[in-house]
Amino acid sequence: MTGDDELSRDLAALVVPQAGRLLATGDRYEPYRLVDGEGMAVAAATDYFRDLLAAGRAESTVRSYGMDLLRWFRFLWADSGVAWDRATRIEARDFSRWLQVAGKQSRPHWRVQAGGGALVSGPVGGALAPSVRAHSETVLRAFYDFHLDAGSGPIMNPFPLDRNRHGGRAHAHHNPMEPYRAERSGRYRPRVPNRIPRSVPDSEFNEIFAGLPSHRDRALVAFYVSTGARASELLSATLAGVDPGRQVITVVRKGTRELQELPASTDAFVWLRLYQVEMAELIPKGRRQPLWWASRPPVRPLTYHATHRMFERVNSRVGLSATLHSLRHTAAYRMAEDPALPLTDVQFVLGHAQLTTTQIYLTPRKEDVIRRVLAHHAEQTRQAIDRARPAPAPGYRPETLDVLFGNRMP
Repeated sequence: MTGDDELSRDLAALVVPQAGRLLATGDRYEPYRLVDGEGMAVAAATDYFRDLLAAGRAESTVRSYGMDLLRWFRFLWADSGVAWDRATRIEARDFSRWLQVAGKQSRPHWRVQAGGGALVSGPVGGALAPSVRAHSETVLRAFYDFHLDAGSGPIMNPFPLDRNRHGGRAHAHHNPMEPYRAERSGRYRPRVPNRIPRSVPDSEFNEIFAGLPSHRDRALVAFYVSTGARASELLSATLAGVDPGRQVITVVRKGTRELQELPASTDAFVWLRLYQVEMAELIPKGRRQPLWWASRPPVRPLTYHATHRMFERVNSRVGLSATLHSLRHTAAYRMAEDPALPLTDVQFVLGHAQLTTTQIYLTPRKEDVIRRVLAHHAEQTRQAIDRARPAPAPGYRPETLDVLFGNRMP
């Protein structure tokens, strides 16, 4: 791109159409395929997905990376049709600026995509969260690094490392005896603020649980808040993985894909049994069958997005804004708050690779901090009043004077 082209680009007037899609193929060897506006597969993305799968990445990871690539390709297609292998740091810079202002685009509902109906408009032109932009920068930099190594991309990565890094890798001189420090690895990577775990207070959780419409939803929420499993991990459970006698449920871990037994509360198994009795004639039999099924016909395994929408509807009904992932934070916070439960046990249940990740759940809730500090102030005021009160005359009992003058009830 020339200097004149750079000066003439008007990001405020740039319209990025919903061209192309990330298709779920149902093929375990190629679960997702990125296609352009004409329905043709994007070969560069296909090769990258195959490399991710060969490295043992989960299908959900491929989908997440694919959505970031789709956003980038749509920006290039809208920007005078710049080819992906001709993109420069100017396109990467303007793409990062565009994400900060208007990266959140409307998307059609999944029923519209399947049935070919009219587009349902949503929020247009909103700024994406810093965490989403940081993830996008990491994915795109890795995408171009892959093609640089393969010799199939541009000779320079449009998403370079930070200028202060001089091309070195992250944490190159890190002392293994010290904790990792925060380090920006990409030039266009935004600063992501440290987020406090969003645990749900008990009063709000009781409102949400009371608003759940079915035994299945109550069982799901009870398992989420007692096991601390991720949303996709709990949905991976099968009939054979449930052991009510030992109060454990077996899930597939998101990163390692290993099977792990997680202890759950008694209430969770009670609601699960009620759900199984209710759906006994509709759910297919077999120990390898999924544990969770959609409540609406046709009968099909429950998906993450359906579970997410169920929880959103309940929150909207009771007037709250908790997320499905906040149930994992709630479970972790409750376990970390118990002095009888070692933090290493909490780490094992949550599946954290580092204990430092589990330690963030030792951060108290804002509501609990305010309550305890207000109680501290009240106690300081009471002690000041006691110190200012004159001592009773000899022969009078202090407790009798408190009753007499109304300082204390008998």
